[in-house]
Amino acid sequence: MVSTLKLPVGIENFEEIRKLGFYYIDKTRLIEQLLQGWGKVTLFTRPRRFGKSLNMSMLRSFFEIDTDKSLFEGLYISDNKELCDEYMGRYPVIFLSLKSVEGSSFDDARYMITELIGKEAERFRFLERSEALSENDKYRYRAIISQCDGKYTMDAQLLVSSLQSLSQLLCTHYGQKTIILIDEYDVPLDKAFQNGYYNEMVSLIRGLFGQALKTNEFLQFAVLTGCLRISKESIFTGLNNFKVLSITDSRFDEQFGFTDCEVKKLLSDYGMDSHFDEIKEWYDGYHFGRADVYCPWDVINHVDHLRDDSEAKPQTYWINSSGNSLVRRLINRADSSTKEEIERLIAGEAIEKTIRLDLTYDEIENSIDNIWSVLFTTGYLTKVGEVKLPDSEGYAYKLVIPNKEVREIFVLQIKEWFKDAVASDNDTMRVLSKAILDKDEIQIARQLNIVMSRMISILDTKASDDMKENFYHGLLLGLLRGSNPDWFIKSNRESGDGFSDILIKPEDPDAGIVIEVKYAKEIKGLDAACEAAMAQIKDKRYDEALREEGRCDILAYGIAFCRKRCRVVGEKI
Repeated sequence: MVSTLKLPVGIENFEEIRKLGFYYIDKTRLIEQLLQGWGKVTLFTRPRRFGKSLNMSMLRSFFEIDTDKSLFEGLYISDNKELCDEYMGRYPVIFLSLKSVEGSSFDDARYMITELIGKEAERFRFLERSEALSENDKYRYRAIISQCDGKYTMDAQLLVSSLQSLSQLLCTHYGQKTIILIDEYDVPLDKAFQNGYYNEMVSLIRGLFGQALKTNEFLQFAVLTGCLRISKESIFTGLNNFKVLSITDSRFDEQFGFTDCEVKKLLSDYGMDSHFDEIKEWYDGYHFGRADVYCPWDVINHVDHLRDDSEAKPQTYWINSSGNSLVRRLINRADSSTKEEIERLIAGEAIEKTIRLDLTYDEIENSIDNIWSVLFTTGYLTKVGEVKLPDSEGYAYKLVIPNKEVREIFVLQIKEWFKDAVASDNDTMRVLSKAILDKDEIQIARQLNIVMSRMISILDTKASDDMKENFYHGLLLGLLRGSNPDWFIKSNRESGDGFSDILIKPEDPDAGIVIEVKYAKEIKGLDAACEAAMAQIKDKRYDEALREEGRCDILAYGIAFCRKRCRVVGEKI
């Protein structure tokens, strides 16, 4: 029977999913694993959109006092009755999601954290009336939630101690230690690094976490999630019994992301079994520990799209789901060696790299080599094997692009990188434009070769020759339009007996330029391709449209490309 359940696109609240009848892929075994492998503080690092927030919401629903136990009926964890009797609904829970914390200044970002903690504290208004709390305790609570003109008034010192204080007050009231859940803990650090107040934010987070997680006798345990593992020395200094479960760890490896079986069942439930190969090609390929997993965000979005349109094509849902500024900054700094390795990745090859899993944001840009660690931990690359390093006990990872979606993302981002890089190189563009007007074929070829040597190739080696020719056509067109605002440039305009690739009307009203672009499979074929382009211009009379406007001083160019080289033939016609 085809499922009629709604798909939870963008819904990260476990209670909402269960109560309102949304489809749910059961990840409650995470609870059992967490309790069996007890850690005082556990950090899960996973790429964005792999179910971290939903899992944290699920943990809150399970452990929090007065929870609705029916939420877990029929799920994996409900079969473990002994564990449920001992732990379900037994603890006060403090839950914070830091994913929205940002700001152009440290004061703005700090207030956003203040507001998050203040709002969370207001969930426990009963503390003001608690008979277990002293008047001093109640005064401390009121200070955390105090507002003036609609804004929370906690000062810097109170903010740092607020989570520890709130956990103590809850423990005193209930006679039970507190669980602290912090989702997307590293987002404030990322935003701070982007906006120039990183050191101040590190100091705040270190103080806040230090008191709440390190010196807190009222803490039962804490769970944190994030995208990057920020080094222990940076914000977790002195924290004992601190367990980090990254994407290389086999523990919990199936609890973030969808497995093959889960995707097959989802598709079967919605009568979409025929789409399995397509979804696997586009959204599978991630390797967490020993598990192969799909990106849940992509799968849910695509299945939801297919429900409305059975002919819907896969899309790059992941790239639009949040910012990619860190990766973009690193790609913008790519040197020639890095670009060549990115080309190999796009072509489907693996590269071998030593990975650091515990960078700090201020270390990331110290070395371009760190790009590989960031691309790996953020989901742009995945591991398919390890290689023993010579004269060392360490290993390098064999890294690949995980699937077709991420390959498309690489291509899109590299196009953006190329556009920005070319736009900033005014000297090269000025020389190129002058050479075109002067019929200096050698200089035209030289400048185009310089441009292509700086770019990252995005040509699929399996693409047809026509597609490759279209790429070079678009490349040249973009260069000319971007650097010559006073030129009237047309692409594939009907002229004579066919369509010219590029037709240019310079400022000189008597001048005109016709360009035909060709692709050569081999370097030795460039000359012949240029001659073929020139012959086509003449045979098809591509200059006719220019002459009809009185432009009789016409230059024709045949330009042939092969990989990162080109040849140019020019003639006045």
